[in-house]
Amino acid sequence: MMRTGEEEIGGDDAAPVDMLAQLFDARGWPCEFVSDDEISGEIQGSWTKYQLRGIWRSEDRVLQLLCLPDIRVPEAKRRQTFELLALVNEQLWLGHFDIWSNGGVLLYRHGLMLGDDGLLSLGQAQFAVESAVAECDRFYPAFQFVLWGDKNPAEALASALVDAAGEA
Repeated sequence: MMRTGEEEIGGDDAAPVDMLAQLFDARGWPCEFVSDDEISGEIQGSWTKYQLRGIWRSEDRVLQLLCLPDIRVPEAKRRQTFELLALVNEQLWLGHFDIWSNGGVLLYRHGLMLGDDGLLSLGQAQFAVESAVAECDRFYPAFQFVLWGDKNPAEALASALVDAAGEA
């Protein structure tokens, strides 16, 4: 039985990493504490499994969420992928996609500034995690089209954002 309601998780705000751990546990997603201020878990998306990391910076009261779709960008495809990143990031209201210079790993990153108490609500945690996974799912095909389908960035984005018409 999957627990998703606020009453099963606990309705009170909590330390950010602890609230993420409660959310992961309630959804049945595997996770582990990397440190007192960092958690790492795995979420099945529409296209692939994503590694989701939550990193708490108490001095800034910022929770940084990283969602990694396990895509490495080879050096030969970096120029096209950076062009696609610019086009994709224009579509986003929250967060952004980036490529780590060390290893060429594609990631989605979003920072949540929390209040003076530094606590995260269940609603904030759910929204942030679900948004990160939704954005990765939405743009995953575009990155695949550039990396494996040899489409140019504009074509890849247009192909990925085509909405299906009708019903299956």
